[in-house]
Amino acid sequence: MARVLVVDDEKGIRSALAQVLEYEGHLTRTAADGAQAVAAARDFEPHLTFLDVKMPGPKDGLGVLEDLKAADPDAIVVMISGHGTIDTALDAVRAGAHDFLEKPLDTDRVLVTVKNALRVRGLADHVAQLRGEIESRHRIVGGSPELKAVLERVERVAPTDSRVLITGENGTGKELVARAIHRLSMRAGRPFVEVNCAAIPSELIESDLFGHVKGAFTGAVARQPGKFVQADGGTLFLDEVGDMSLAAQAKVLRVLEEGKVTPVGGTRSIAVDVRVVTATNRDLEEAIEEGIFREDLYYRVNVVPVSLPPLRDRRSDIPMLVQHFADGMRGKGGVKAKAFSREAVELLAGMPWPGNVRELRNTVERLVILSPGDTVTAGDVVELTTGRQGDGRMESLLDTETFVDFRERAERTYLDGKLRENRWNVAETARKLGMQRSNLYKKIERYGLAREA
Repeated sequence: MARVLVVDDEKGIRSALAQVLEYEGHLTRTAADGAQAVAAARDFEPHLTFLDVKMPGPKDGLGVLEDLKAADPDAIVVMISGHGTIDTALDAVRAGAHDFLEKPLDTDRVLVTVKNALRVRGLADHVAQLRGEIESRHRIVGGSPELKAVLERVERVAPTDSRVLITGENGTGKELVARAIHRLSMRAGRPFVEVNCAAIPSELIESDLFGHVKGAFTGAVARQPGKFVQADGGTLFLDEVGDMSLAAQAKVLRVLEEGKVTPVGGTRSIAVDVRVVTATNRDLEEAIEEGIFREDLYYRVNVVPVSLPPLRDRRSDIPMLVQHFADGMRGKGGVKAKAFSREAVELLAGMPWPGNVRELRNTVERLVILSPGDTVTAGDVVELTTGRQGDGRMESLLDTETFVDFRERAERTYLDGKLRENRWNVAETARKLGMQRSNLYKKIERYGLAREA
């Protein structure tokens, strides 16, 4: 059932059209002039509007159409008129109308128009939903001072055309920052093209970046534009630029200097207007000393540096990230929505996370899928992240940086498990462990262990 708004100054036409639509199962509302139409659209949020061209008031139908499209660019509006001309129809379409019908209205034509318009609206809603999901997936989550400093720099550099070098450990979100720079730039409506330089064989990266002509090499059966051409007018993101071969580096440098690319096997250059954003987890200054990265290219791409902190340096963001990743799984593939207990979140916040945000996201997904209850508990975190089930690997423990950290984390995990096994009977747990009860109480306080509801 769709919501349809009928706008016409003739009561008979409003009533007749509304009756036809209601007979087909649609919910209708009517308006007699432009002011009523705008107010009704704001309150009723119609999927489709039938709008008369000639109406009394300060604005005719075309003026009201502009107001409706300004309030909702995706609004589907069908213009109707008893004085239809080609010029009027063209004006309506140019102003954003979906279709134009002449009076007297033919019932069959109206129903076909409704069907087609609602199909378009459905596609628009689907696209909007997908766009929202993509934006949510690429949203940078957190409120720590370290992350705020990064976002402030991104906001300052994004509107410019300056090249940006993003550095940080694997999994810190370098691609998200690159996409944010593109989204906030003047090039946001143009392509964002990503190239993972570490994932492309060295013998193919030049073809991938600059394209090739037919017959340039074995297998080149057709002309292929490269990523620079594909990103023309937009942003080219060179991820893991530190893994690019020296030969490819030299050609990238030439493109940055000249603004032109020459396809592999070709002789004619192609002008491109591309903003280049690069990222790496390597120390490029060290790579320059080792002779595996060009110093002149480094200074070309490192106009504005953005350094991403590892997750262990912004632990206060972990609760927000856990919630974000858990919400993102809701309803996908039949996954049931689950909350995380305070103790579970605290336990996650205390882990080392050598894989940074990417590792945390994967862990949250694992916990949501494999935990048995409606709430992910600290016990679930212990069971599903320390390897006491599954393949037996002590992943989160072995990823600690020092032996002291390992020993403390292992002791905390061990005591938490034993207390749960004994239903948090401290005296019984101490007896089984051969430990004084007072000593066990001290360790419970030291590690912040708490019985879950």
